[in-house]
Amino acid sequence: MAGLATSLGAGAATNSLEQMQDINTLFLFGSNPTEGHPIVGLHLKKGLANGAKLVVADPRKTWMAKRADVWLNLKPGSNIALLNGIINVILENGWENAGFIGKRTEGIDKLRAKVQEYDLDRVEKLTGVSRDKIIEAARLYAQADKSMIVYGLGVTEHQTGTENAMAIANLALVCGQIGRHATGIMALRGQNNVQGASDLGPLPATLPGYQSVTDPKCREKFQKAWGVTIKDKPGLKSVEMLDECVKGKFKGIFILGEDPAHTDPDLVHVRKALAGVEFLVVQDIFPTETTKYAHVILPGASFAEKDGTFTNGERRVQRIRKAVEPVAGLADWEVICKVSTLMGYPMPYTHPSEIMDEIASLVPIYGGISYDRIEEKGIQWPCPTKDHPGTTTLYTDLFSRPGGLAQFMVLDHQGSGEVPDEAYPLVLITGRIREHYNNGSMTRRSSGISELVPEELVEISLADAQSLGINHMDWVKVSSRRGEVQVRAKVTDRSQTGNVFMTFHHENALTNVLTSEHRDPITGTPEYKSCAVRVERVS
Repeated sequence: MAGLATSLGAGAATNSLEQMQDINTLFLFGSNPTEGHPIVGLHLKKGLANGAKLVVADPRKTWMAKRADVWLNLKPGSNIALLNGIINVILENGWENAGFIGKRTEGIDKLRAKVQEYDLDRVEKLTGVSRDKIIEAARLYAQADKSMIVYGLGVTEHQTGTENAMAIANLALVCGQIGRHATGIMALRGQNNVQGASDLGPLPATLPGYQSVTDPKCREKFQKAWGVTIKDKPGLKSVEMLDECVKGKFKGIFILGEDPAHTDPDLVHVRKALAGVEFLVVQDIFPTETTKYAHVILPGASFAEKDGTFTNGERRVQRIRKAVEPVAGLADWEVICKVSTLMGYPMPYTHPSEIMDEIASLVPIYGGISYDRIEEKGIQWPCPTKDHPGTTTLYTDLFSRPGGLAQFMVLDHQGSGEVPDEAYPLVLITGRIREHYNNGSMTRRSSGISELVPEELVEISLADAQSLGINHMDWVKVSSRRGEVQVRAKVTDRSQTGNVFMTFHHENALTNVLTSEHRDPITGTPEYKSCAVRVERVS
């Protein structure tokens, strides 16, 4: 969100899912949608079935990569170098959209000067991708009438994640592939309501609707509505809260539907924080690694026990309706209201629709949304008024930045925070598989799913397996500078030589014991996609 908001004005997908069937070229970057986002994958398959060309940038040979017209098999951490190289090819060949650049952007001269430093020889060395592939990818994306970039956590979960997103925006802007049907940028979020949650205020620097806490007018509006004083300085990010717990400066945390003791990086550090905090409340639907540290556990409500809305990755605000009454008696919003009221701030809401009405009164992009309007079909924000139909495509006329122009960002390759060496010669990439979801606290309770995927595996290339004396399904120890886990090896061509891959779904093999402390300095997003490890066969 931070990257796209800086470049374009809003941190959200620019187009709708149904437009994917009309794409001419799909550029899939750092995403494995057939496993991590299977419904999006179905939409993308429609576009490919209709003849769209496919460019995939990914270190792993995913289902999509195997079927790509061009597979850009880049080294982890080299996203910016690759994108700068592609843009340089486009500008050198005159494939850019000069009219769009002149009318709707600023900063092209500085970008042009920077990407000239990324000639094909240099980019080939930094990324490991051949020059022919880079040229063909640039041609397919730039010369298509309608090209869309779809990217995922392989872009954002790096220490340069925000800049990676900016580099993707640079590419779309250079070619004018934005602001039209079946173009633009689709950022795939990690979970189903990440967009909606982010829209409504939990980010430490913004009030609901991305209204800055440093803006006196925004603070005044919310102070008047809520009857409280709002601080003019941003709060802490979630990872920073845990840092302060370790220092003894942060006293209490309320964790709702999150399992940092399983899914956060550098788990030794996380567990030290959770063990040391004075008061920890965890609200969830099942026991997790994090509930082990809680002083108080509150029962959560599943999606099937809730009324409310989800806002999905295409900005669509959709109704959800409870199929059963909450097993524990209360939905999450009711628990929060009761806790708040007992702490001295009454929250007298009687139904989620009342909360949505308050959102509409304070958040301009949700201003025209109410439950009666989304009973049958969701609405994509921005929807500022009751008679507004919602917005399927952003930036058709102006970008939502000062002056209405998009901003090219000048970026340099930095690489990963931790790189392989003699002691830890392999790069670990973490990610997901179709069968399990996130920390697995729900899916591992399904006997059918657990029968399909009963345990964690480490994917390793045939060349690396042979050099290490490892056979398929051997037990191995995977070690990093922070810890180790024992799992079975899956020898496969999906991982390139020098890379290994693991998921983080299994509690008996906590992959995030291995992942590093490196983070994006702007957002605090952990670098899940690259850390140095060693793999050894064990008996």
